[in-house]
Amino acid sequence: MNAAGNAARAAALERAHRIALAWLDSLDSRPVPPQATIEQLVEALGPTLPDGPTEAAEAVQQLADACDPGLTAMPSGRFFGFVIGGGHPAALAADWLTSAWDQNASLRRLTPAHSAVEDVTADWLLDLLHLPAESAVGFVTGATMANFTCLAAGRDEVLRRADWNVAERGLHGGPRVRVVVGAERHDTVDLALRYLGLGTPEVVPADDEGRIRADLLEAVLADGDGSPTIVVLQAGNVHSGAFDPFGDAVTAAHRHGAWVHVDGAFGLWAAASPRHRHLLEGYEAADSWATDAHKTLNVPYDCGLAIVRERAAVKAAMGMQGDYLIHDEAGEPLDKVPEVSRRGRAFPVWAVLKSLGREGVAELVDRLCRHAAVFAAGLADLPGAELCNDVVFTQVCASFGDDRRTRGVVDAMLADGTAWMTGSVWHGRAVLRISVSNWSTTDDDVRRSLEALAKAAAATGPATATGQEAK
Repeated sequence: MNAAGNAARAAALERAHRIALAWLDSLDSRPVPPQATIEQLVEALGPTLPDGPTEAAEAVQQLADACDPGLTAMPSGRFFGFVIGGGHPAALAADWLTSAWDQNASLRRLTPAHSAVEDVTADWLLDLLHLPAESAVGFVTGATMANFTCLAAGRDEVLRRADWNVAERGLHGGPRVRVVVGAERHDTVDLALRYLGLGTPEVVPADDEGRIRADLLEAVLADGDGSPTIVVLQAGNVHSGAFDPFGDAVTAAHRHGAWVHVDGAFGLWAAASPRHRHLLEGYEAADSWATDAHKTLNVPYDCGLAIVRERAAVKAAMGMQGDYLIHDEAGEPLDKVPEVSRRGRAFPVWAVLKSLGREGVAELVDRLCRHAAVFAAGLADLPGAELCNDVVFTQVCASFGDDRRTRGVVDAMLADGTAWMTGSVWHGRAVLRISVSNWSTTDDDVRRSLEALAKAAAATGPATATGQEAK
């Protein structure tokens, strides 16, 4: 690159650095919801492609100016709408380096720096989460693809046990694969099953907190026809935060020869906390586990983790050969994920784990849970509010008497802008859902959010006399 190119790159990066710091500094005071419509943003961006060039730094500035009013303050300590972390400083800085280094992290010999970081990070994660040390860890986009990867390994393995090779013969004409799930599994599990050609799963009822009924799971499995079977369990219900009874459920599934997968998008990180590890008792006996680093661990998007006990199983499902590739006897990163081209996702995960250490990760998990408990206590003091779940982890759900009023409170909170809390439907009724996921959330953030919630509830008025019928 010539001197002019170097100067243009430096100017663009310097401008982006200033803009990024200004954005992060604004999070404490700016409204959490966006302040512009998509139509307004399109107009600001300019719908027509220009004929001539724009200097790189100027293009970056125009992008930032146009987008700023349309940005949701998701990294704010007062964003509780979804299970979304806020980007820990070490992880965010390492993510900037990941883009600057621009490594294709598919082959060990092609990118030895990332391969070394991935090896170390995988070992750290397995140790931190108390999972089998021999497991394969794949770095994917998020929990959806982590579930997909683990379920692909499970699908191919249970069919292999039935003397059917999916790689050679496909699915057509092969044995039916039963997939058994709890009634309150996350929708992305069903999405992954569709991707894999496995169709609609068999559903086992859940209890009031969304936990699969292990006794009914045993009955469903016993009533099967001997088909290859996968059982999907959950660590962290999206509404209640509840954890399936892993000990009984895994034992029952393995008794019937099933592959057991645990969807732990945000809840798997309870294993890092001595105070909350009991929620996962028995989960380590499963065959695969999925989680997100960009949820509870607060790594920037995108970074999911697909963990499979049997390395050979995930390699059989995901591995690829090519004469032009430089293969390493130790195996390749691309053997554990659906992608060939991918960014160096292990860099920011290593950075946040190094920065926090074992005790810091445990403290992060405990702090998020403590904030959730404070929200629950605050809601209990609000007139007309009803806590809808046992708050055991980071999720809080509440109703405000009837669906009309509950939805009104959600709308009033968004209009106020102090915090973002999402409306949902759980057990057939409207709820306000609070997901505590951000490393930067403070006691003051919780206080301010509860004050805004009290104002929203007061402004919405009392529940209607017809109660739940008012929809």
